[in-house]
Amino acid sequence: MEVLRIVLVVVLTLISIALTVIVLMQEGKSAGLGAISGAADTYWGKNKGRSMEGRLVMATRIMVVLFLVIAAVLNIGSI
Repeated sequence: MEVLRIVLVVVLTLISIALTVIVLMQEGKSAGLGAISGAADTYWGKNKGRSMEGRLVMATRIMVVLFLVIAAVLNIGSI
């Protein structure tokens, strides 16, 4: 059982590092001056889910869920 705990701690650490890198790779949510003139409604804005930014958002969501599940499992084991 101790081996499983060590593996989960290592996986949690790797997910933490990956999550940090993925969040830092994402662009800011500020629209800037382009939103005033309507330039925010471009091809990339409409197809954001298929772009690199959309993939980063999806990867962030998956990593957060994995992080929370593993953290909860590790916490249950320590009670």
